[in-house]
Amino acid sequence: MSRAPELVEKLFLGPRKPDEAYGRVFVVSAFGGITNMLLEHKKTGSPGVYARFATDDRGTGWQDSLRETAERMCAIHADILTHSADRERADAFVRDRMEGARACLMDLQRLGSYGHFRIAQQMQTVRELLSGLGEAHSAFVITLLLQRHDLNARFVDLSGWRDDSNPSLKERLEAAMAGIDLTSELPIVTGYAQCSEGLMREYDRGYSEVVFAHLAALTGAREALIHKEFHLSSADPKIVGVENTVKIGRTSYDVADQLSNLGMEAIHPNAARILRHADVPLRVAHAFEPEDPGTLIGPVGGESGRVEMVTGLEVQAFELHEPDMVGLKGYDACVLAALTRHKLWIVSKHSNANTITHYLKGSLKSIRRAEADVLATYPDASVSARSLALVAAIGSDLSEMSVLRRGLEALEAAGIRVEAAQQGLRRVEVQFLVPREELSASIRALHECFVAAPIEQTRLAA
Repeated sequence: MSRAPELVEKLFLGPRKPDEAYGRVFVVSAFGGITNMLLEHKKTGSPGVYARFATDDRGTGWQDSLRETAERMCAIHADILTHSADRERADAFVRDRMEGARACLMDLQRLGSYGHFRIAQQMQTVRELLSGLGEAHSAFVITLLLQRHDLNARFVDLSGWRDDSNPSLKERLEAAMAGIDLTSELPIVTGYAQCSEGLMREYDRGYSEVVFAHLAALTGAREALIHKEFHLSSADPKIVGVENTVKIGRTSYDVADQLSNLGMEAIHPNAARILRHADVPLRVAHAFEPEDPGTLIGPVGGESGRVEMVTGLEVQAFELHEPDMVGLKGYDACVLAALTRHKLWIVSKHSNANTITHYLKGSLKSIRRAEADVLATYPDASVSARSLALVAAIGSDLSEMSVLRRGLEALEAAGIRVEAAQQGLRRVEVQFLVPREELSASIRALHECFVAAPIEQTRLAA
């Protein structure tokens, strides 16, 4: 999004004439880094406006963060908008939204000074309010930019700003799209939508893709496109090298679900479900290479007998061992309840007669709390957590490839010790558990085995 001027030439307009640019709806996210400043940094956890207000609702640190965020917003659109009148309008837009947010938070502070009121009950609403500011800003700025290029762009604000109603998401979208002529207008829609369901509560940072999917279904779109700065490729180019990656080209929603589970989201799993049910195919395209068709995701996957992606992530192996478990029920339910209670993401699991192992993504503090809960119920059990890395080879149909055997051989040849390995009956993914420090090396070894080497063999044969 921060490269918006390039997107005008490559994406919004491209080779089209102005009157051929319509028939599309764009759902935009916030400019890079803004949501982190409004909430908290997604990767490092560094506090933003929300996090500072939540931890010190009587202090003023959050006001400093709000001011810094407003200054950053204005600096971003100052680089994008070339006309002074557009910059002035964007500056005024930021002032109105940020001052409104500041007034709301100050009012909450005043209420919190009375013992009868509990600010904690309103914190989810605060998070919803702040999260929508970034998308509203980017959509407004992009609209101004496109209008300056003689496109009839229309700012569609779903954030509910100064709206005293509380509609459902469906009602919000239907009202926003009513009266828009897609043959002559180009809607620029905020990726956040205020609604009674509470998108942040339901989907956290994945809300923009959920809005995008609902709009595609609502409008009966021929195709839903997600534009990224890179192709959906066979591995992380930072690990295996850009020259060694291969664009996937075509895959299934089944594979997209596996990628989401491992943190390599082609699309939020809830958004994928919406598109799948609406029978709308999804295309992941390179925003700055519009001539490339990208990767099509649909009910029918890519060719069988091909590993489409090798990826992985760091996990904690949460293991419950109890000899008395054999033949009894309830142990698994106890563990699942504890993991759910402490909001731990279950990446995968394995069990045998007396041991249940869940491979988790989450903080060590939450894992220790879950461990205490399980031991409180089963004090004679042995519960442990161990740091590992889970590496997966994923494809639409791996049934005839002997991926498990070949993967073990490739990792052994690379000198990597495999702690565990497993595959399901659907044959869309094979998982290898390796020492955490071997994550990148394992991805390189498996990518070389299943992607790079077969391509080289094909090239030599030709």
